[in-house]
Amino acid sequence: MSDRESCSEDEFFEANEDLTSSSSTKQLETGVDNLVLAEKPVVVPGCKLNLPCRGGRENVVIIADTTTSKEEDDLETSIAGSKSIITHLLSQVRVGMDLTKIVLPTFILERRSMLEMYADFFAHADLFARIPDYSTPKERFVEVVRWYISSFHAGRKSSLAKKPYNPILGETFSCMWDVESSVPVKEDSVSDATMEQSPVAWANRNCVSFIAEQVSHHPPVTAFYAEHPGKRVSCGAHIWTKSKFLGLSICVQLVGEGSLTDHVHNETYRVSFPSAYARSILTTPWMEMGGKGELICDETGYVASIDFQCKPFVGGTRNRITGELREPNSKKPFMVLDGHWNGVVNAKVGSESTVFVDTTTMPVVPKLVQEVSSQGATESRKLWCDVTNNLPHDITAATEAKQKLEEKQRQEARYRKENSVAWEHRHFHGSVENGFKYNNPLSKRL
Repeated sequence: MSDRESCSEDEFFEANEDLTSSSSTKQLETGVDNLVLAEKPVVVPGCKLNLPCRGGRENVVIIADTTTSKEEDDLETSIAGSKSIITHLLSQVRVGMDLTKIVLPTFILERRSMLEMYADFFAHADLFARIPDYSTPKERFVEVVRWYISSFHAGRKSSLAKKPYNPILGETFSCMWDVESSVPVKEDSVSDATMEQSPVAWANRNCVSFIAEQVSHHPPVTAFYAEHPGKRVSCGAHIWTKSKFLGLSICVQLVGEGSLTDHVHNETYRVSFPSAYARSILTTPWMEMGGKGELICDETGYVASIDFQCKPFVGGTRNRITGELREPNSKKPFMVLDGHWNGVVNAKVGSESTVFVDTTTMPVVPKLVQEVSSQGATESRKLWCDVTNNLPHDITAATEAKQKLEEKQRQEARYRKENSVAWEHRHFHGSVENGFKYNNPLSKRL
């Protein structure tokens, strides 16, 4: 694999949602009369919502996009002042080396866990929920592709490449997206029994709920699952992240597969993921995506190939994407895509070209999470709150908090090994070799 080929998203995809500590939340218990849940999340770090919800919504916090140019400046300053650290780190690695066990400087960390980053795949939860509404297999396949292409931009608006926290074994993250205003469903469309076993205990009937769990530490594997019970659509995935050092770049490969299931029409769409690169790691790092993503529906025979193109050394643009959608048993595409995954993608059918995805204008559905103080001990924001609260201003304190977490994980691993105690997953079952599945998917509860 060359330096300009595909790689993936293990640790270097950037996300722009600032994490909210319980203390900052307490300062914003002001209601939501002035919040507009449209176009983009409101630029405040968090606010309690008091909306009707199964299990209550008093401890649910809405997190808005608060990344600013000031935050990027802070990172650039940290990098500029820490070149010796980066140079020393790079002296320990060689081209092609797996970076899984390499500890990178705390100052380049993004202020959230990798598990939360995966939730960005559902930033356009309304597109995901509406897939079963379309009447023909072809229309539904097109909508699956539309959702897939739109799922990469939400947390990556910044030009800088930052590293999410490496999840510790057993770490979890849960959230939901309320899509009631854009994807209405009948109140009686989902039984109480189905909702009682939802992956998010406090989710309501008309939402997309999400649960992720770190199911393996070496190798690092994450499993996640999302569903909208009212629309009878779900999605699960397992992703093994592999990082490689390429000289002046770092490549992160996503090894694994996702599957989106439309339970109304009994169709399952298998999807694979592109890779990510962190470029210019000795100066100001930036990220791009590269490689192919494929979408296949075995029941209907529809296939799509999406090519995420890395920027050439000379000329060209960043973040370009092309793609082809093909009907069953056909080598000729019925739709050709071209554009930028973080901007506008156009679709050409015959001689006509139309906008297929425009991420600059599409509404992003804000995710809802429980207040940190109400979260369980294994939830990402609870686990990493001391690191998050100290970044980027107190790197020493953030590093100490991070090391404390990592040392606790090592002690627990030693205990299990010395006492022959097997690790037990909470929400998923399976293996690294064969993949992981959610324990109680929608298919078992309908």
